[in-house]
Amino acid sequence: MPSDYILNVNENSFEMDVVLYSDSAPVLVNFRAAWSQPSHQLSKLLERLAHEAGGAFRVAHVNADANPNLVLRMGVRNLPTVKAFSKGGIVGEFSGVQPEALVREFIAGIHPGESDLNNERGNALYLAGDLDAAKAAFREVLALDPDSGPALLGLAKCHLSLGAYTDALAILREFPASKQYGAAERLLPLADAMAHLDQIEEHDDDDLAPLFRRAVELVGRGHPEAAADGLLEVLRQDKGYRGGLARACILGVLELMGNEHPEARETRNELNAILF
Repeated sequence: MPSDYILNVNENSFEMDVVLYSDSAPVLVNFRAAWSQPSHQLSKLLERLAHEAGGAFRVAHVNADANPNLVLRMGVRNLPTVKAFSKGGIVGEFSGVQPEALVREFIAGIHPGESDLNNERGNALYLAGDLDAAKAAFREVLALDPDSGPALLGLAKCHLSLGAYTDALAILREFPASKQYGAAERLLPLADAMAHLDQIEEHDDDDLAPLFRRAVELVGRGHPEAAADGLLEVLRQDKGYRGGLARACILGVLELMGNEHPEARETRNELNAILF
């Protein structure tokens, strides 16, 4: 369905709707024909991905039969053929129907800086406490690259800070191999503890259980500093509390806080003093 980021272009509108438009956002030019069944398959996939991305890139369909001069000018020999434009020039292309995973990878590579910018924006919004906007930024990245480690980690941190541990666990348990994998592993025990809060005092009567439970609850209420304080107190009284769970949880809280958090360094120093 035509929209601002899915449209039909021809020889007359190509310069405006593709070349000039690509200065602000990537454009996938889809050369197709009504008689080509592969063209229909690829068009549906591209449109679905464009809708998912919400305007992060544009799909411009070209009827090859109606625009022979444009087909010749662009060197199109097979249908369907996709040529990606960014900053006024062709930055990539492929022909024929491709698996969805490969098309997503192709799209993610068109404008690699775009994902980086959205991840940076998401992290800045997360640190500022605007979690809903941060989630939206990370999801823009994931619409183009579902295995983006930075975006998946950022989204999981948002979910945990909002108390949505089920959503966070779904990400952390299936986290892809990436530079962020270690950080995801540090968050996993914390997310799991949040998911099993009801069992803490139900089956145990140790004196530290209420304090531990309260600290974990504070994570899901968006108060990692207070959660860290509570967990530090638990560790002062029992370094190996619950088989090391308190220690694992505070490492997860520190991951949530991030290195730039003003209280993170103090918390790490105090944790080292307690443990070592």
